[in-house]
Amino acid sequence: MKYAFFPGCVLDAAAKEAYAATVRVARELGIELVEIPGWTCCGASHVQDVDELTAVAINARNIALAEAMQLPLLTVCSTCTLMLRKAKYAMDNGQKEKVNQIIAPTGIEYKGESDVTHLLWVLVKEYGLDRLREKVVRPLREFKVAAYYGCHILRPPLIMNFEDHARPYSLDAVIEALGAQPVDFDYKLRCCGFHAVYPAEKSVHKMTGASNLSAIEAGADCIVTPCPLCQMQLDMYQPEGKAAVGAAKDIPVLHLAQIIGLALGIPWHELGLKRHVVSTAALQI
Repeated sequence: MKYAFFPGCVLDAAAKEAYAATVRVARELGIELVEIPGWTCCGASHVQDVDELTAVAINARNIALAEAMQLPLLTVCSTCTLMLRKAKYAMDNGQKEKVNQIIAPTGIEYKGESDVTHLLWVLVKEYGLDRLREKVVRPLREFKVAAYYGCHILRPPLIMNFEDHARPYSLDAVIEALGAQPVDFDYKLRCCGFHAVYPAEKSVHKMTGASNLSAIEAGADCIVTPCPLCQMQLDMYQPEGKAAVGAAKDIPVLHLAQIIGLALGIPWHELGLKRHVVSTAALQI
């Protein structure tokens, strides 16, 4: 299994722990990730508000770079997945000729040959949950894990189109395959607020606090998300979120690759678990 890896700017900078965990886990699972040379930021769901055509063009170029490698494109960020798939949808539905003219000076052309996928989806449908179970050396039986999907991995359903956006199962299924107990909670499909934290800071702190508190009240030992933006928001702003909703407890928040790494027996320090704001010591194995 070989993929053109699109880390995105968050993994490249602020969430280096997610980058390290993803690369380490992929190697342990036998999934080959080849980082796309010359990739650029996806626009993080904001650039289209300024210029929608530019948003399509920059991500058409990213996909075209994967096509030049003759590989499907894989990312581990929900927002990157959304932006890339939106661009692919636009290119495959009428904008191909126009946008190819825009990116032509870069010496590359979008042809529509590479799929855009997420590690979560690959594990469920291509790698297979039974195969994943076989790789587990340290089942996480003692942990109750809240699966936080957030919004961009699911919506809009026409673009993401992997599972029922109102009743998703993929992240819960992976958690179960790792030996942990998935915990259902009311805020599992809510937006984390990452993209609105600057213009609406107080409101977003309430969103963040409510999501974490919902998982705590459901009895979870930790939250796991397939998105590094959600992971950063729920972890980094957890102190402010706690204060906003009057919560009394902290809860560790992990990226998908990190919890997989724990179950695969990868040493704790190699998964970047010391970089979190909220302590992950309770998850040490």
